[in-house]
Amino acid sequence: MTDTDSPAPAAPGGQGLSLKRQLLIWLLLPQLVLLLVGGALAYRVAQSYANKAIDQSLTQLVRSLSRQVKPIGSGLLIDFPRAAQDIIEQDPDDRVSYMVSSPPGSFLLGNAKLPDAAADTRNDQVLLYTTAVDGKPMRLALLELDYGEANAPQRLRVQVAKGLAVQQRLTNELIADMLAPLLLLAALLSMLVYGGITRGLQPLIRLQAQLGSRHTPSVSALSPIELTQAPQEVHALATAVNQLLSAVRRSLGQEKRFLNDAAHQLRTPLAGLISQTELALTETDPQALRARLNKVLSGAQRSAHLVHQLLSLARNEVEVKLQPLDVAALAREVAREWTPRAVTQKIDLGFEGADHLMVDGAPLLLREALSNLIDNALTYAGPGTEVTLMAHLLEGQVVLEVQDNGVGLSAQDMTRVFERFWRASELPGGCGLGLAIVKEIALRHGGQAAVLPNVPHGLRVQLRLPPLGTTAAPPG
Repeated sequence: MTDTDSPAPAAPGGQGLSLKRQLLIWLLLPQLVLLLVGGALAYRVAQSYANKAIDQSLTQLVRSLSRQVKPIGSGLLIDFPRAAQDIIEQDPDDRVSYMVSSPPGSFLLGNAKLPDAAADTRNDQVLLYTTAVDGKPMRLALLELDYGEANAPQRLRVQVAKGLAVQQRLTNELIADMLAPLLLLAALLSMLVYGGITRGLQPLIRLQAQLGSRHTPSVSALSPIELTQAPQEVHALATAVNQLLSAVRRSLGQEKRFLNDAAHQLRTPLAGLISQTELALTETDPQALRARLNKVLSGAQRSAHLVHQLLSLARNEVEVKLQPLDVAALAREVAREWTPRAVTQKIDLGFEGADHLMVDGAPLLLREALSNLIDNALTYAGPGTEVTLMAHLLEGQVVLEVQDNGVGLSAQDMTRVFERFWRASELPGGCGLGLAIVKEIALRHGGQAAVLPNVPHGLRVQLRLPPLGTTAAPPG
């Protein structure tokens, strides 16, 4: 998408309207509806005023005409000069039709035969209605008066009708006067809406430009998006995109680090395996051949252990799903599993601590961490020593601790024990990843790992975890 007017992907299998067009439709469509409704109401109002004007004119005419017919006894005196007739009929485009009849319906005076009213009329009260004369719609006013002697009552009807041309002309003029400003305001409002939408979508265009400029698959292409001036919603979108970019950048970094670590650490043992195998192929002495094969086996075992540790480290660096877990019970179970090896190495392995300690944790990862701590202690403590796995509460935290009374580490070495591939001893079997894995697992659980000296001698390695329900957010 290179412009906000271009179609944006919508549902699968089709194209939807762009955001800009959708906003224009939803903002201008109600405006159009309001304009149409306002026009219809304006037409009704204008027609109502025009009807009132023509009705007032007809009422005055019919009363004026009725005054020109004066009852005298049982007869009528018609005083309707030619000048008055000319005034009534002066507009040839909108000629007034009139008729005087007595009794009602019997023509006395007028210029047209007008139809009777459909409703009864009251004495001295003007009735207004719309009818058709010669096929043309007309507005008609009717007035009936009583006259004559008491013993010979008479009734007079006066009717005046006008065509609706004047009414229509007045209506059209009023509509034009009312709708012209409305249309001008609607056009101005539409321009403001269009400009506002265009300006409001500028941050999205800038966001698109920033993302579109990152074509090369490098770490710099995953740097956070910067929008200094943008609406809150666009900032929220940019924040979500930055979180996604951060997760992708972290994943790529972990993958790159894993590949570098694997390539670096596997190169030496594989080279040793190849060298020992080549030498074994040239040996003719069975004892020398056996010695070579033992070295090959030892190298293969170390390589297998290294691969296992590297995979554990890579697995621990991804998101983990935590669940309520009794780590005290888990620690006792892990201690029992490592007891046979401890007995073989003449090391006293035991467990001390609470019966139950609950945390939010991943059983597989915490088992891996405890196994690495015990393995590390059994490897470097030495025969005749004591190794104790402890589970207890300390300063509001659940602490899983492995302590031994071996030779321990110097203060300088203890600052480096959690570094990857760092080893304090050249004893075979280790690869320098065990405690790094413990630290990573602690971080994944919102906790931390620590190493302390054991008095009078030895080492204590702690895995500190938040209790159940208070797990801190793991690092992003």
